[in-house]
Amino acid sequence: MSRRKKKKRTEISESWLLPYSDMLTLLLALFIILFAASEVDSQKYEKLAQVFRGEFSLGGAGILEEELPRKTPVNDNESDEKPIPKEHSDESEVPDEGTSDRSPLEQMKESIDTYIEEHELEEKFQTALSEEGLKLTIVDDVFFDKGSSEVKEHAKQTAEEVAELLYFDPPHEVIVSGHTDDIPISNSSYASNWELSVARAVNFMKLMLENEKLDPTMFSAKGYGEYKPAVPNSTEENRQKNRRVEILITLNKK
Repeated sequence: MSRRKKKKRTEISESWLLPYSDMLTLLLALFIILFAASEVDSQKYEKLAQVFRGEFSLGGAGILEEELPRKTPVNDNESDEKPIPKEHSDESEVPDEGTSDRSPLEQMKESIDTYIEEHELEEKFQTALSEEGLKLTIVDDVFFDKGSSEVKEHAKQTAEEVAELLYFDPPHEVIVSGHTDDIPISNSSYASNWELSVARAVNFMKLMLENEKLDPTMFSAKGYGEYKPAVPNSTEENRQKNRRVEILITLNKK
């Protein structure tokens, strides 16, 4: 009998698995490092690194070995942060409330409100801040006779004092607008509420511009007649509110 030839078994080397597994381990470690580096808390990172030093090690050396400097141990009763000297603390840098942390228009509003309160003019003047700027509303019956655009004599001093509050460095644009109620007017001086509202705004603006500190190029006047009422013209009280002059101090464009 002829001997059967034994088939030689081909052995496939698995030696490539070791560097392949090492490469996967290193990639995993790299992703862990990238993830941990995005975290601000270094203590959590250190704990995470300690776990993977034990789990993934090559030749006795941890993969994440020496990634972070060792923190110097401190006593339990000692703070990690050094005390901040009082002269360099944040408290010395906090601006006083009601001063430098407010805009010029807010400071102007406070000045005008203080003037209104001191002179008991709450029923005659109103202030309001909006996206456009600071609006000062004046009930025009206090400043003008009915159907007239001439500022009353007793109101001139008040207008001059208000003008003092409009001085800014740098100056702001000021828009003076006149408004009336819905009762039509027709006399020898004014054919409609348009003319009356414009004349009152212009005369009031001229009075303020007698203050030489104010820049006339920053002022303008408008008249809206009865077409921009503050409240419905349903009662005499509301009509009085609509007969008004408004001063708008706008925000400077940066």
